[in-house]
Amino acid sequence: MFIVIGLGNPGREYARTRHNVGFDVIDVLSEKHGIALTKNAMHGLIGEGFVGGEKLVLVKPQTYMNLSGQCVTEIVSWYKPEMDRVLLVYDDIDLPLGKLRLRQSGSAGTHNGMRSVIGLLGRQDFPRLRVGVGKKPEGWELADWVLSHYQTEEDRKTQFDAFLRAADVVIDLMKNGIESAMRTANTQK
Repeated sequence: MFIVIGLGNPGREYARTRHNVGFDVIDVLSEKHGIALTKNAMHGLIGEGFVGGEKLVLVKPQTYMNLSGQCVTEIVSWYKPEMDRVLLVYDDIDLPLGKLRLRQSGSAGTHNGMRSVIGLLGRQDFPRLRVGVGKKPEGWELADWVLSHYQTEEDRKTQFDAFLRAADVVIDLMKNGIESAMRTANTQK
């Protein structure tokens, strides 16, 4: 079993914003692999299916970003996976727009959703896939930047392409392990 949790904020006003890239990657995985998110439990929307004979659980926490740890800890407690089989997907302002970065473990950095997850789980030894949303422009407040929509069609295309690549990285991770998936994610042009 493999669990992918995409961080974001519930609600139409947050859809397709920079802070919701985790939800967007879950949507791509859901669509590509026919896994509908129909179960509302453990403070999240959950879908279960199979990819290549292996169970894949997709999760969108419904607690708002800063409380994401509540859903993640409930999911981990319920499914009891090995932590290297739990992948968190979220936005990163320190990566250029559309750039991916996969790591085996690490700190939360400046990401409040990951601070919540690590704080409530009491550990940080699980893989995470960060999707770059770019640095905030001068004069912008950070919250306004991450909650904003993409300004141009080119930016929207760059991000959608990143979501497609991120979904491929997830499947690579499931099938071939972390080293292969890190090469795929971290060496893109």
